[in-house]
This record gives sequence, C-alpha cells and structure tokens, in this order.
Amino acid sequence: MRFRSDNKMCWGRALLTGSVLLLVQLLCLEAVPISMDKTKVKEPEGKKEEPPASVDTGLHYDRYLREVIDFLEKDQHFREKLHNTDMEDIKQGKLAKELDFVSHHVRTKLDELKRQEVNRLRTLIKAKQDIEGGNDMAVDHQALLKQFEYLNHMNPHTFEVDDLDRLIKSATKDLENYDKERHDEFKRYEMMKEHDRREHLKTLDEDERQKEEEHYEELKKKHADHPKVNHPGSQNQLKEVWEEADGLDPEDFDPKTFFNLHDTNGDGFFDEQELEALFTKELEKIYDPTNEEDDMVEMEEERLRMREHVMSEVDSNKDRLVSLDEFLVATKKKEFLEPDSWETLEQNQAYTDEEMREFEEHLAQQEQDLNVKADDLQKQRDELERQQEQLNAQKVELQQAVEHMERLKSQKVEPPPEVHVEGNAIPEIHEFDSQLHPEQEAQQAHQPEHPAAHDSPQEHHELQNQILAQQGLPQTHQDLPPGYQEAAQGLNNVP
Repeated sequence: MRFRSDNKMCWGRALLTGSVLLLVQLLCLEAVPISMDKTKVKEPEGKKEEPPASVDTGLHYDRYLREVIDFLEKDQHFREKLHNTDMEDIKQGKLAKELDFVSHHVRTKLDELKRQEVNRLRTLIKAKQDIEGGNDMAVDHQALLKQFEYLNHMNPHTFEVDDLDRLIKSATKDLENYDKERHDEFKRYEMMKEHDRREHLKTLDEDERQKEEEHYEELKKKHADHPKVNHPGSQNQLKEVWEEADGLDPEDFDPKTFFNLHDTNGDGFFDEQELEALFTKELEKIYDPTNEEDDMVEMEEERLRMREHVMSEVDSNKDRLVSLDEFLVATKKKEFLEPDSWETLEQNQAYTDEEMREFEEHLAQQEQDLNVKADDLQKQRDELERQQEQLNAQKVELQQAVEHMERLKSQKVEPPPEVHVEGNAIPEIHEFDSQLHPEQEAQQAHQPEHPAAHDSPQEHHELQNQILAQQGLPQTHQDLPPGYQEAAQGLNNVP
C-alpha cells in the first residue's frame, strides 16, 4: 500500500519541510504512477487538473484522520506552525498544543467530526455484539471505547488538544508498523505455498513425484535467469529510467532534473509510491505476469524491499519522505556511484528452516483442533437427528391417536330422539322389559314366575311403573300432569 498527497492540497505544502510532511503523507494513496518525460508533454489548455483518486491508507480510522487534517489545514495559524515544527516536536505533542489557537469554525467542525467518529465506533461495537449473540446484554460503550487509542473516549463531544495528540501518535505508530506487517504476511504466504507443494507431493506416486520435483526445479531456474538487476537508487538504475522511461540521453543525466521529472505531484518530495514507481523497470526484468514461474505477490514484496532500502540510505531525517536536498546529497555518495550488486528474493529466502518447521507444526495443531471441533459438531448433529426422530415418532403416534378418536366418534350411537309435546319433551321408551339392568335381572330370577295370562291389568301396570322408576324414567300416564295422559297412551303397549 502506498502513500500519496492530494493535488488539491499540494500547492500549500511546497515549502514545508520534509519532517512536517508526514502528516500530509498520511492523507492519501494511489496506484504507482507511470514515469514520463514532463518536458515533452503539454497540459491541455483550459483544462483544470483534477486531484488523483485517493485510496484508503489501511487504517480503520482513515476517513477520520483525513477529515481532521483537511480542516486543520484550512486554518492559517495552524498551517504556519506546521511549517515550523519538526518531526520530533510533532511526536512529542508540541504541534497538538496549537489547536487552542485555531479558528472557532474549525474547532466546531472538529467537534462534529469527533462525535460522528464516536457514534461510528459505538455502531461497530453494537454490530459486533449482535453477531456474537449478545443482544440482551447491556453494553458498556465507555469501557469498550478504550481500545481505540486515537481519540479521548472520556470526552465524546468535543475535539481537544489530547485528541489531536492521540491521533498523530497513533497514526505514526500504525504506519511505522505497516511495512513489518506486510513482510510478516508475505512470509506466511511463502510458507503456505511451500506447505501446499509438499502436501501435493504426498498424494503422488514415486514417478509422478519425481516429475513434479524436476518441473519445480526447472521453474526456479527459469525465474532466476533474468538480466542483471541494478542496485535500487544507484546511478545506473536511475540512468536506465532516465533513458528508457523518460526517453532522454543517458549522457545528459542530471539528478536535479531527474528529481523534478519524477516528483509527480510537484510538492518537492519523493514519497513512498513515487520512489516505488522508479523500480518498475528493474522489476520487469525479473517478473512477467504471463510466465508460470513468476509470482506477482513476490514482485510486490521485491518492490517494497527496494523502497525500504532507498529510504534507509537517503531519508536522513526518517520522515518517510525524500527531499530534493536529501536526494542530491545521496547522489554524491560512493554507494550511488559504485553500488554493490542487488540480491533478489530468490537469493534471499523469506523464511528459515526453523520457521518453516514451526509453521507446519502450527498448521498441524490447527488441523487437529478443527478435527476435534468437527467431531463435536458431528456428535451434536447425531444427537439432534436422534431427537428429531423421537419427535417424528411421537408425532406419528399422536396422529394415530387422533385418527382413532375420530373413528370412535363417527361410530358412536346417536342418543334416542325425543318426543315433543306442548312444552315438554318425553323420550320414547323402547323395549323396557328386554333392557333391564343386571340387578333387575337377578331380582327377577329369584321371583316366582307368573304367567302373563294370570297377570291382572292392575298388576301389569304396577310392574311397569316399578321398572320405569328404577330406570329413572317417567311412570305411566297416571303419574303425568293432567292433559299429558292421552299423549302417553301408546307407552302402555310396549311389550
């Protein structure tokens, strides 16, 4: 990732010292520019130059950082102090104290920016909590905001001197660690690539493994077979850019003219991406995206190594920028005129054998942990499937029970209909003598039989009333209210 200043702010920075420009450098990024001969290119008349599209610096507070610096630079007093402050004073917080003297309008806008940033962080905290399943838990935002060191979370409403000091120190530290993180990431990439190659070899038989090894060695040899790479930042390397990229005679090489040609934003400094653009010709000698043996990830790592080397040799005040004076001083050194040969990545393996061994052990442990988790998840799945089967069985049993009850309900005998007579319902009586209760049958068994022919009408009537009384039914018509006797006449004829 490369740092670049916006053209819309460059006119005001032309006279700033290299150390002060670290703050400006944090603002923007863009792709590596293509070198060109500015003496042969004419700007279209009447066409206003547009600022380059900026790219995120990689810091999670990148937007906040940009907006704060943009508004601070609008204050004349702060700009003057920025011009007269060196890098060490900035790191010690002396520049931050000048915040007390900026205009009210700028301070008000900074307060608003800080409130927006605090709200953004709170939203991120809440979103993280929702993802982790803690929706019902109370969130202590003040405690969680402590992890964000670039602002004072105890005062979420106003932008103070401490906020600017924190922002400068955090950005400086984070960007200084950026190159190291990139190197570590590349080392992991290389080790993983070697690990995958070894694992692939294990899947092959002896003949196939031998062919694969021979092919691998052939690719390594082809990659190493390239033209000589000039020492980055040396006279030979810059002259080659002067001739091939700028189209100028190498005999007319002039360091000052070269600097002005490749200071693409015209701010009087080489920033990191402007330096890296100078190495494109050298990298093209080693890497071709159409070749199987060339890895473009390795090319970017090589570019980073070259830039870091030049910065360490030329950037005397360590502000991550190269001023014209620093550049001209470097062109007079022996290292510039008679450099050593440059060792490329294939000559400097990114990792040691011990690091590779530890890396593979770490991968093996990770794989083991994943297998354990996979087993646990499988057990949980099996248990859930077993419970689901039980639920399905219970569902079937319940459905069968419901169906059985429905069948019983549909087969149930309807209750006897009622006979309706003026205001009262009298149930019909069917076969009283044949539907006796067991007690009645037993009672009849002990009584002497009396032939029906010998029963007098009165005795028959009394016996019928007894039977009806035992069954809880109305007795014969003599016991009915007046007027209902005729309706019950037919009941005496029941056998």
